Amino acid sequence: MSAEHESIELSDRLQTRRKRLETLLSETDHNAVWFARPNGFAWLTGGSNVVDRDSDLGIAAAGYTVDDGFVVLTDNIETQRLQDEELPAAFSVTSRKWYSQSLTEELIDRSPTPAYADIPLDNAGFTQLNAAALRQPLTESDREAYEKLGMAAARAVETITKELRPGDTEHEVAAGLQISLSAQGINAPVVLVGGAERAQTYRHYTPTMDTLGDYALISVTAERGGLYASLTRTVAFDAPEWLFDRHDAATTVEVSALGATQRVAQENGTAAEVFGVIQDAYDVVGYPDEWKHHHQGGAAGYSGREWIATPSLTEQVYTPMAYAWNPTVQGAKSEGTVLVTNDEIRPLTQTDGWPTVDAASIDGETIVSRPAIYEREL
Repeated sequence: MSAEHESIELSDRLQTRRKRLETLLSETDHNAVWFARPNGFAWLTGGSNVVDRDSDLGIAAAGYTVDDGFVVLTDNIETQRLQDEELPAAFSVTSRKWYSQSLTEELIDRSPTPAYADIPLDNAGFTQLNAAALRQPLTESDREAYEKLGMAAARAVETITKELRPGDTEHEVAAGLQISLSAQGINAPVVLVGGAERAQTYRHYTPTMDTLGDYALISVTAERGGLYASLTRTVAFDAPEWLFDRHDAATTVEVSALGATQRVAQENGTAAEVFGVIQDAYDVVGYPDEWKHHHQGGAAGYSGREWIATPSLTEQVYTPMAYAWNPTVQGAKSEGTVLVTNDEIRPLTQTDGWPTVDAASIDGETIVSRPAIYEREL
């Protein structure tokens, strides 16, 4: 690294990033690693490279090279704004004319090789990177940011959900949720609102003009600063009795997954091992085939799910790490983002303003406070 870059005092956050990247490059004899996807850019810089949210590719690539340290490639449209508003001082910025060539062409031309990139590049000098592996486990600064995001997202969702009425349409509720989250500087890539009829029919209840009816499921994935937090809330107006039984069953499965996550991480085990416990939990609560109808979630972080567990997934389970398990039993769902460490299981998307229940895993070894159904009096 150049003397200029060594002279810049790095934050604890960037020091941990640099250590991981230097280890990757030294162990694989590569000279650079680049992040052009929004979640990778956010993980490395703490800022955003997003202008068009429909694009998988941002307007800048952030990287780390053996010779120059932290660097960003972008065009002259974005250079000043990124320097002023998005990037730490440790990053040097290389700017090109917006009309000269594309970002991917710039990467290929300017990067030392061999190099990693989190996007596919049609060039022999580049290898596509499994960026999720670098982001696990969470650092201390990640965990601090997650605490704030989880609480802000939960409050924003609960503010709207506690005021719902049976005649509200799913679209109206979704709009209110978007506004409430946006007021906290939170993006919402996923907002699902299912009234009683559609929540029983579909696992992904994308909003329509249907009214809520007897009860509603609200599921949100919230993003801020590159981190993602997922949560579900259930509000009942005149709900059928079976809803409470199914909600309790889903909650038991979720807590069983959390207990298994902690144990499996301590044993350096895999996601498939946790999934086996999830299957067992569905059997115990009396719904043995429900896991087949919807994915069960997995690790969370700089993606809605860094990985989604399956019966055969060999991804290692880490702590400290956030997990968002989301078991469903037809018409009911239990979901939240939870920090799991070696000695703690702590909900991140939960407030004191919502009713909770201390739910136990199927083996009785794990007890975690989880959101209960909110019974709305009209």
